[in-house]
Amino acid sequence: MDTITGSVVDIVYANEEEGFTVARLQTKEVQNPILITGILPSLQPGESLHCQGAWKQHPKYGKQFAVETFEPCLPSDLLGMQRYLESGMIKGIGPAYARKILDKFGLSTLEIMEHEPHRLREIEGIGLRRFEQILSCWQEQRAIRKVMIFLRGHEVSSAYAHKIYKTYRDKSIEKVSNDPFSLIKEFNGIGFKTADKIARSLGIAKDSLQRIDAGIVHLFRELSTEGHTCYPKADFIQQAKEILEISQENIEGRVETLIQEKSLVQESDTLWSKVLYSTEQVLAEELHRLCRGTSPLRIIDQERALAWVQEQLHITLAIEQKEALQQALIKKCLFITGGPGTGKSTLTKAILRIHEKLTKHILLAAPTGRAAKRVSEITHKKAFTIHALLEMDFLSKSFRKNRDNPLQADLLIVDECSMIDTFLFMHLLRAIPDHCRVIFIGDADQLPSVGPGKVLQDCLAAGTVPVFRLERIFRQAQHSRIVTNAHKINRGYMPDMAPLPGSDFLFFSKESPEEILEELLYQVKTLQSTYTNVQVLSPMKRGVLGTENLNRLLQNLLNPSPTPPVMRFGKAFLVHDKVMQCKNNYQKQVYNGDIGKILSLGTEEDQRIEVLFEERVCLYEPHELDELILAYAVSIHKYQGSECDCVILPLHTGHFKLLNKNLLYTAVTRGKKCVILIGSKKAVAIAVKNSEPQERHTGLCQAIQKKNTLA
Repeated sequence: MDTITGSVVDIVYANEEEGFTVARLQTKEVQNPILITGILPSLQPGESLHCQGAWKQHPKYGKQFAVETFEPCLPSDLLGMQRYLESGMIKGIGPAYARKILDKFGLSTLEIMEHEPHRLREIEGIGLRRFEQILSCWQEQRAIRKVMIFLRGHEVSSAYAHKIYKTYRDKSIEKVSNDPFSLIKEFNGIGFKTADKIARSLGIAKDSLQRIDAGIVHLFRELSTEGHTCYPKADFIQQAKEILEISQENIEGRVETLIQEKSLVQESDTLWSKVLYSTEQVLAEELHRLCRGTSPLRIIDQERALAWVQEQLHITLAIEQKEALQQALIKKCLFITGGPGTGKSTLTKAILRIHEKLTKHILLAAPTGRAAKRVSEITHKKAFTIHALLEMDFLSKSFRKNRDNPLQADLLIVDECSMIDTFLFMHLLRAIPDHCRVIFIGDADQLPSVGPGKVLQDCLAAGTVPVFRLERIFRQAQHSRIVTNAHKINRGYMPDMAPLPGSDFLFFSKESPEEILEELLYQVKTLQSTYTNVQVLSPMKRGVLGTENLNRLLQNLLNPSPTPPVMRFGKAFLVHDKVMQCKNNYQKQVYNGDIGKILSLGTEEDQRIEVLFEERVCLYEPHELDELILAYAVSIHKYQGSECDCVILPLHTGHFKLLNKNLLYTAVTRGKKCVILIGSKKAVAIAVKNSEPQERHTGLCQAIQKKNTLA
């Protein structure tokens, strides 16, 4: 096996999910940088590596070094030291101070930083505050390197060393050694395979109870990320067998023990984790509580109220809108569902206006910041995200509003309910006081939540909670091909894609991915001057038309920049980039799916990034940038609950595994003024005819029905 050592000049390509990276490495032996490839996650320019692998000849890109294993190391030459110090990895040192330090200490620089760090005070401009910042970061980097070396010793990538150290600090190696499977629970992105590598190298037996339990926990976690809250027992055991690679008898025996110990729950032939089973049962109880009794709000003359509100809002309500409004005036808990153009917004305004005459204690909420902003625009009243409404406690990651400290409201209206997952819905219901009237509004035909469950669909299917379905498309909406085509798609019919000048729904017929891509880039560039907000949505993450490739190309097209980007986790960030938060961050009060804009890349010393989300500016440290992705193109799932002026959707038959009616319907209904489909009619037909997206196994519907029967 060959070995090379050098410093990373730049990152040519990086796949953030799999960690595959192409980079250029400068070594002492040759003048020009060497192209290296392999699983090198979170690699940064300026880092020094000792790599083992083999030389290969690529037919297109020529000679390159395929890395099999690597270890981070400190640079030993001046150029490597300069790149390392300029990289931003040591806070307080940027290009200017890097040159000053190297001019002063030369090849002894890192030796002095390690053993005589006080001598940095000899450098002009390095005062006590900057020195303490440099020293703290140097010591942290040293500790992180130890963790990296430990992980590499157990055949695990160093991608998560920084996060592990941030969590466990000086006990990192001890914690990982004692219970490697704890990494699965603590860190997003570390799965069973990674933890299992460490466990096996530490001598933990393949059939140990610790390993089997970890595999079961991991599988439930994976299934929940796919939307399931429970799973058929036989299928669960089969999948566990594939993950653990041990006998089925061992797994079945352990599952039965965990059921007896009440760590798992079984009903009929279905398994739940204890947490998700309890959550669904609590949801059923809370819904039953909220549907019981009567509202303390005074009874009003409904006919007079309907006449009055129509005059106040200068509208004429349709018969079914009047019926829905009457239900909203008498029911304690009501679900209202309907597609685009069926009058949900008008109905919301009418419900709100009448109740404003009955009480001052009214709250409006939605799952995301953008959805809440849209409710505010419709009603001209303050609307909260559900997290803000429940007052998230960032230290404990719990909500201050709960059963013991409920919301102060006589009426709560919650919009975009299809987006609410099982856990968030439970927390919301528990915080609603007994006397409060609550109206849930949403489109049940959209994709279910990103998190586990299909709450809205299960509540409607239960048949035991009050529901009103809006089905009539209003006259003004009938002139919109976005609305009429959305309803056609929802009924399983092909949308009207014939050329129509001035239409808000356009179709460009292209067959190959390359043709679709070319047309997409042209349309995005052209429409920037017409619409305030153009959003590309894609069914896939990978491939020519996947969000990863589209984001790289759209960034170059829409935000060319002469200044160098901040490179982190294989992603390049520029000022003015459109970005999306891809996990909940309770400390920053930004949540999965929130879209923002980069305001600044910080100074050359710290390379922190400032992002504007709606009206909130958030500061990201370099190690936190795995929480951000470019958002010029995003997945349809991620864009739920959001709307924009213009949506562009590429569709190709290569997407067939992901194409279904709900996906296409959700994408089309995201556009307010214009929707553009680019692709083949065959791909559209596949989506329209596929009315069975991946099934989600949930138990909420049955829990609601069971609670109602027992009551």
